[in-house]
Order: sequence, then C-alpha cells, then structure tokens
Amino acid sequence: MEMPSETDTHSKLIGYILWIFGFLGSHRFYYGKPVSGTLYFFTLGLLFIGWIIDLFLIPSMDRQADLRFISGPKSYNLTWILLTFLGVFGIHRFYMEKWFTGLLYLLTGGLLLIGVIYDFWTLNQQLSEINTTEKQKA
Repeated sequence: MEMPSETDTHSKLIGYILWIFGFLGSHRFYYGKPVSGTLYFFTLGLLFIGWIIDLFLIPSMDRQADLRFISGPKSYNLTWILLTFLGVFGIHRFYMEKWFTGLLYLLTGGLLLIGVIYDFWTLNQQLSEINTTEKQKA
C-alpha cells in the first residue's frame, strides 16, 4: 500500500467514492477539472460511457491533482466532503476560516446554490492559496 507523501493533496479513495456519483461530474470537480465536470453533469457522464472510462482514469487524475495543487494545513479531502454534502450550509467555508461567507451561505442556502456551484469550480484553487499563505506564515 502506498503511503501519502507531502504532496498528496487528493485521495484515490475519495475519488472513487465521488466516482459513484460521477455521472454528475463530482469526481472531475474534485480533481480540478470543472469544465468536464460541468459537461458530465449535463450529459450524465457523457451518457455513462465517459463515467465508466473514468473508473480507469482516476489514478492518473489523482497524480495530476497531487502535482498541481499545494498541500498544507487545510485538507482537500475534508473540504471536498464538506462541500459535497454540506455545501449549502457553508460548513466548508467555516473550515477554510472564511467566516463571513460561511455565515452568508448558512443563511442563504449557499447563496441560493450559486455560491456552491462557484465553489465546485474553484475550491481546489482556493485551498492552494490558503495553504500557500499558511506556509509563508510558518
């Protein structure tokens, strides 16, 4: 079994769990591919064919995400789980210490889901910025 390295930002296990709902593009958003995630959402994983192919592509997408995004104190895996299952309540934003927008999401249902969609597109980049800032402070 492969041990996580310092640059292991994403998890294959989480990727495969999200792949179960992958015909809605969730695993593609998780690995930082928002355009194809959106395409999968509107086409049911390109009529389930792309979804099945992705079963074999997840290890490659995981490696690419690990190289692309900055590791640090804020966990990509936990933040993505919070966004996926509790996004309308802003719990992921509280975890990222974005208190004002977390409260705003909590009171408005994720800004009527528009904020949640925005976070699906940008969460990996937001976490990279937070982790970079935290590393510079240390």
